[in-house]
Amino acid sequence: MWLPLVVLSAISTLLLFGGESVQTALNYNRAAIADGEYWRLFSDNFVHLGGWHLFLNLLSLILLAMLCPEVLSPLEWCRRIFFIGVGMSLGLYWFDPQLPSYVGLSGLIYGLFALGLGRQALQRDKIAIAACVFLAGRIGFEVLIGAPASEQHLVGGAIVGESHLYGAISALIYGALALLFTPQRKVETTHESTGSNR
Repeated sequence: MWLPLVVLSAISTLLLFGGESVQTALNYNRAAIADGEYWRLFSDNFVHLGGWHLFLNLLSLILLAMLCPEVLSPLEWCRRIFFIGVGMSLGLYWFDPQLPSYVGLSGLIYGLFALGLGRQALQRDKIAIAACVFLAGRIGFEVLIGAPASEQHLVGGAIVGESHLYGAISALIYGALALLFTPQRKVETTHESTGSNR
């Protein structure tokens, strides 16, 4: 569980040391994406506004590992991260044309939370259900009202609540597709005979 999140943290930290030039090359930039720089639909997840922005996202990854301790294959982790990361960015591109740029892991993290907690909630885990309600409430608050000014000051820029919404929606779509296309295990039944027919 921890290794994929450590890798995410390491990549984001290394890119932070690349400075503004790296952020400019990898961030979500609507005009650049329209010109064909499609990698930005995924790379934007891994660059940040600064140290505090990254630090808060790393804390969220630690919380994710504690609340959603799923044992997944490396391939499954890659599928989740790619699908949710790109889905979140496509949501911004399609539905928020007024947003010129975006950076950060938080949209992806919200999606990973939604997927991990959602699976537990379906098993009637009360803590997971409460966490899902809190997650949905926080997303709704950020989209409708906006994040508190203190949080935006801390990260060094505007918090894009829509990224959290699209990350969570992408996770729900991924979860639904996974259920749809994962073959059900066949239960083998053994028929015992009590006698022989001749």
